[in-house]
Amino acid sequence: MKAEKPLKRPVSVLVLLHDDDRRVLLLERADRAGFWQSVTGSVEDNETLPETALREVWEETGIRLPETALRNWHYNTEYEIYPHWRHRYPQGVTRNTEHWFSACISGGVQVQLSEHTAWRWFDAATAAQTVFSPSNKAMILKWVAEFDA
Repeated sequence: MKAEKPLKRPVSVLVLLHDDDRRVLLLERADRAGFWQSVTGSVEDNETLPETALREVWEETGIRLPETALRNWHYNTEYEIYPHWRHRYPQGVTRNTEHWFSACISGGVQVQLSEHTAWRWFDAATAAQTVFSPSNKAMILKWVAEFDA
């Protein structure tokens, strides 16, 4: 018998992984074909936001980042949790607060998926158009704007 997962806390991280060529690594969700995203995940009990970001990168890609590689954007956004995912949260929870992080990694890195069906490098403009999450798109565009400033 499979153990039930604990309910998620409505606090999460979004981690934009990119390379020096301004490409963005995206992952395709296993539970929603065609839904591409950056690394994301909920904060677990007794875990800091950077610890969550590093853990999620490791769990979703097999890439072990040192904390020094992680950039904390000191930015968060609140959004409505999609109705088809609300069962993962305590009853009555409809909103999530997402904290942004990023890290530059090698474009030649080997990705080992555990929770997704595919991974791909996208140029930044295509990545922004490909992700399903409005906050993921906003982060990519904000990241690109830093290069253009």
